[in-house]
Amino acid sequence: MTQDLKTIAVYCGHQYGTNPEFMRDAKKMGELLGKNKFNVVFGGGNVGLMGTVATAALGNGAHVVGVSTHNVIEKQEPVHEEIDVEIVTGVNERKQKMYDLSDGFIILPGGIGTLNELTDIMTMQQIGESRKPLFFLNTAKFWGPFGRLFVHMQQCGFIENMHDYNIHVGNTPEDLIKIILDY
Repeated sequence: MTQDLKTIAVYCGHQYGTNPEFMRDAKKMGELLGKNKFNVVFGGGNVGLMGTVATAALGNGAHVVGVSTHNVIEKQEPVHEEIDVEIVTGVNERKQKMYDLSDGFIILPGGIGTLNELTDIMTMQQIGESRKPLFFLNTAKFWGPFGRLFVHMQQCGFIENMHDYNIHVGNTPEDLIKIILDY
């Protein structure tokens, strides 16, 4: 394992999505993170893909930290009972805490929250505030439309240099863990 990556945040849906491959790959990604002795940071909820990743990572030896907010817990998701969950005031503090605790980020399928988390890091990369890597798990080609939008933004003159971004993509958990271990 690379010296630079010890703790990885996982951004993903608080739901399972419609494709059973999403849950299958979330579980496998958690298992691989644990087996490869990574620490894991996640959104703190014991629901959807995020709960699946955390449970699998924990069951395979990972130290797992959850970060959530009072509002999120009250409105939509129970905390993951098997781990310590840090409760912060709001979503921006949550994102900052997860960023500060992590050396890199795995992006699984998810919704608006996942998109918000990853684009914050991409913005930090663009302006030179961060070089922490983003590792996309492209289960069932989920991130293909985002990739095409990213290229379209460059072609339209809104992204000056693609090399500003530290992005890596794997189509399977096995592919992605190899990329991470070789990073």
